[in-house]
Amino acid sequence: MARNSLGQVAFVLALIGGILMVVFRLLGFLGFTVAGMISFGMPRLFPGYEILGLILGIVAIIVANRATEPVWAIVLIAIGIIAFQGIGALLVLLGGILGLASKYI
Repeated sequence: MARNSLGQVAFVLALIGGILMVVFRLLGFLGFTVAGMISFGMPRLFPGYEILGLILGIVAIIVANRATEPVWAIVLIAIGIIAFQGIGALLVLLGGILGLASKYI
């Protein structure tokens, strides 16, 4: 039972994180500074950084329902590390870690 509930928490965290990544990257892509005020971590390295974050957010949303499988949990962890600028990427990272932990706990 604990494995199932931990897997559900991983799914919800990864899904909400992916949605937040997409929303904040769209706001940043459109030029709003709201995403810049909420985000933390690495500065924007190149102009296409918003597009990269948008693509990674969409991938995180798609992969979220498979968060309990080890390969996809590692993919979520990698997405969270690559796009580590904001609360959305942090939630995706935590969702991947919990998804990986749910397989082995």
